[in-house]
Amino acid sequence: MTIRLPDSKGTLRTYDPRTEPLTATTGTAFTSRTVFSAAHVVADQYADVSPDSPAAVDWDATLAFRRHLWSHGLGVAEAMDTAQRGMGLDWAGAAELIRRSAAEAKAVGGLIACGVGTDQLTGPASLAEVRAAYEEQLALVEASGAQAILMASRALAAAATGPEDYLDIYGHLLRQSAEPVILHWLGPMFDPALEGYWGSPDLDAATEVFLQVIAAHPDKIDGIKVSLLDARREVDLRRRLPDGVRCYTGDDFNYPELIAGDEKGFSHALLGIFDPLGPLAAEAVRVLDTGDVTGFRQLLDPTVELSRHLFQTPTRFYKTGVVFLAWLSGHQSHFTMVGGLQSARSLPHLARAYELADGLGLFPDPKLAEERMRNLLALYGVNQ
Repeated sequence: MTIRLPDSKGTLRTYDPRTEPLTATTGTAFTSRTVFSAAHVVADQYADVSPDSPAAVDWDATLAFRRHLWSHGLGVAEAMDTAQRGMGLDWAGAAELIRRSAAEAKAVGGLIACGVGTDQLTGPASLAEVRAAYEEQLALVEASGAQAILMASRALAAAATGPEDYLDIYGHLLRQSAEPVILHWLGPMFDPALEGYWGSPDLDAATEVFLQVIAAHPDKIDGIKVSLLDARREVDLRRRLPDGVRCYTGDDFNYPELIAGDEKGFSHALLGIFDPLGPLAAEAVRVLDTGDVTGFRQLLDPTVELSRHLFQTPTRFYKTGVVFLAWLSGHQSHFTMVGGLQSARSLPHLARAYELADGLGLFPDPKLAEERMRNLLALYGVNQ
């Protein structure tokens, strides 16, 4: 049966859903790349809350999704941007998420790294307060047994007067970290409040400051996560890293080529798009583990169109598409998000996401995905 999907021009087109279910094998960790999927949170759809309320999380469904990712050999990047950190999930919710997910990772032997930020600061803050907030979160993550990801801070971006403030804050945190961390540079396309991070809106100047931080503490940095959606800049940056410091691509537009690499190196991965792509992405990396770069690209290149669609501007609302696909895939029973963010993308956007994901064979149960898509269309008044 065909389904009628709305497009951005206000017209309906017909689409023939596929009938073959996704076939994907589970497996152990990869050998050629370290790969994390940033993971979304599942809202409690029965909670009587408003967008301004603290996040109400369905913990059982949230942890079940992490077990799904671990079962395919992927690591979980927890309490990151994909989990709506700062866009519905406050620090109290993030702290509970870190504790629960880290305990679950320990129980199943899964790889986990957790975001360290300053989001307990809800208003203007001094540099001393920013440093203390980072320290509080770093201590919690380390106590949980997870690896720390030092995330970019809105409060630091607002309080810093120049590059020296970044060098001081990050130097202090790296000196006291118990284990090597991942440094995360999130660009303003993901969060406009991070414009001018590292002390300059000029990315070339910001890169030099970023590299200064790394060069001063290479033994305390496992790797860097770069989310600037600029493949050339990432390649140039990874070629300048000290030996032993990895580059984890966060480029949801160009990840196949960056993970595949070139004669001078490659990127590992820490990606939000691997939330919906989990089983397929894992299969592709296992092919890469055998040295088959062509086979890897043949599997992963076709997914880029979906990723670019989900991450189109305003990029920060990509989480809506991620959760939408998790619902269609049967990983949760509803399409509700913390903070009411399910309303952040239009019906034509979601319809195209369904079409692209279905075309890739991402749905374990295509009939369920079709049924749920039809229900959403009917809710919006689209008659079939």
